[in-house]
Amino acid sequence: MKQVLSQQEIDSLLAAVQSGEIDSEELEEAEKPKIKAYDFRRPVRLSKEYISTLTMIFEEFAKIAGNSLSTQVRNNVDLQLASIEQVSFEEFTNSVPRFTWMNIFHSNPLEGVQVVEVNPQFTSQMIELLCGSSDIITTTELQGKEDFTEIELAILEEVSASFQRAFKAAWTDIMELDTVLDSMATNPQMLQSMSPNEPVVLTTFTVTLLGNQSFMNLCIPYIFFEKILDKLSFKNWFHTEKENSHLDSDQLEQNLQSVHVNTEVLLGKTKMTLDNFLQLEVGDIIQLDGKTSQPLVMSVENLPSYLVKPGLKGKHLAVEVLENIGGETS
Repeated sequence: MKQVLSQQEIDSLLAAVQSGEIDSEELEEAEKPKIKAYDFRRPVRLSKEYISTLTMIFEEFAKIAGNSLSTQVRNNVDLQLASIEQVSFEEFTNSVPRFTWMNIFHSNPLEGVQVVEVNPQFTSQMIELLCGSSDIITTTELQGKEDFTEIELAILEEVSASFQRAFKAAWTDIMELDTVLDSMATNPQMLQSMSPNEPVVLTTFTVTLLGNQSFMNLCIPYIFFEKILDKLSFKNWFHTEKENSHLDSDQLEQNLQSVHVNTEVLLGKTKMTLDNFLQLEVGDIIQLDGKTSQPLVMSVENLPSYLVKPGLKGKHLAVEVLENIGGETS
């Protein structure tokens, strides 16, 4: 409902127009409805709500992939989400260098293929680091390079596996995916995995390694999201999470039951000179600081947890748990 002006406000407005303080053309322009241009060749398929969810997912992907790459090259790799755009596949291929490194993989049970494109400068630097060098690859050194050698591609397969694991882990809260590498390519113009006009979600990351910053792109076709659009909604996502929280807790507890932990029982301690230690022989008796009447301490993962009494079970040494000390030494 439009605001109704009082007579005094109307008089003040007319006086301002007559005096030239307010331009009547500007008033007419302001009253015109604002029209936003829409390109039907590039339809926006995903709403802002879905993009917000994807932002969370791809930030998780960046964190996992960055940690994995840091471990591989033994240097800090800072991977940060820069932008998420909805473009056509042709626009993506035209925006990347003619010579680059691309990983083409698919994720069952969802449709379509995903492409991870990594700037060749960062790729070559990773190869050098994985081969033992510490030099920073410059753009000048890449001039004239049109392909990677067989050895370099074999090294890059290990890096590609890190991207696949990170992609799979980032989508765990939405759906369990089976991510499989299809191929690696170096020329974006030779990609035939999608039609030029197919809509894709292009996610760009900034990558920093040894002070050298470059870019990495993740291209996912819209068909990949069609079956999971309902799961990308914030409302459905968090509602489902509340419903499954109890089941997840039970599943987590069940999984923890099979985890192996190290336990050890300390019989006692003593001190001796290095000379006495070097002269120890089979049959020598070492006096410990504990008494046979006192309970022993059993540690779980180096944390004192129980007081126990030593004994035998059949032909095996054993201990009987007497008291839970909850990590406190007696």
